[in-house]
Amino acid sequence: MHRTVTFVFGEAPPPRLDKALARDVPEEANLSRTRLAKLIERGAVMVSGQVVRDPRSKVAEGQVVEIGVEEAEESHIQAEAVALDIVFEDDDLVVVNKPSGMVVHPAPGTPSGTLVNALMAHCGDNLSGVGGMKRPGIVHRIDKETSGLLVVAKSDAAHHGLAKQFEKHTVERYYKALVYGVPDANDPRLRGVKGASFEAGNILKLTTQLARHKTDRQRQAVLFAGGRHAVTRARTVERFGTPPVLALMECWLETGRTHQIRVHMAHAGHGLVGDPTYGGRRKLPKAALPEIAAEAVKAFDRQALHAAVLGFDHPVTGEVVRFEAPLPQDMADLLDKVRLAG
Repeated sequence: MHRTVTFVFGEAPPPRLDKALARDVPEEANLSRTRLAKLIERGAVMVSGQVVRDPRSKVAEGQVVEIGVEEAEESHIQAEAVALDIVFEDDDLVVVNKPSGMVVHPAPGTPSGTLVNALMAHCGDNLSGVGGMKRPGIVHRIDKETSGLLVVAKSDAAHHGLAKQFEKHTVERYYKALVYGVPDANDPRLRGVKGASFEAGNILKLTTQLARHKTDRQRQAVLFAGGRHAVTRARTVERFGTPPVLALMECWLETGRTHQIRVHMAHAGHGLVGDPTYGGRRKLPKAALPEIAAEAVKAFDRQALHAAVLGFDHPVTGEVVRFEAPLPQDMADLLDKVRLAG
């Protein structure tokens, strides 16, 4: 099954076919730049009655374009009836509050039980197709053991629009994290940490490069040459202990790299409680916390990180949307115990 999208190049089109298509293809066709590139490659694009496979081909105003679009194929990913906490959903996207312990996308080590498997079942026939296949469009991820908000596209148009916002770093993302120590602008140790600085309001700013660790492929490493640019900001919301030995931080991302908050906070000397990869097990001074709080911190078995706020422009309607997710029960219980320390 396929449909034909027909239109005419408008006035002064870009000189290249791919760019002209991206500008003039009707919005209701729901064809992203990526999808258009694949259709050119497959020979599905005709200009003035001739198949054109070269995306750099010259075009002219008034030429008639016909694009043969195959209906979305069924995905090979298995649909699984897994309960989901749906925060928002419409025809184009779905916002999910992901629990800790759930992987976002199937991979060789986790072929099932993922968020995508669950969304395949939840959305059913309401997936209009992403990249020519009926599947949810993943535009960002959070780690398996991190809880919180994710937006997933249900259509090509939404996938393209969301990906563009993430690429431009215009998406609002705030996380809650429980860390060891309390970052402070007056701390001489922190002033000596390369890549760390403070902005007005005692906001910690971490600016480094990040890349996969040379010897441990499961970790990310801080670099100052090579890798990918990464910027994290964090401010202290609460502090716990006498003297303070833990802090609840609000962290927000200027970029979105793998393990970014976890590796940045560890680099600053304020690793996340429970983080098994970046040293989230520390011996606390005995008198700093009540025994019940100290034991709760010691027993917490995942990184204490939650994606609490997600805001963006709806990629189809243009409406500014913002969602919040409360702390999951395990983090809420942990904070209740450490609050006993004042």
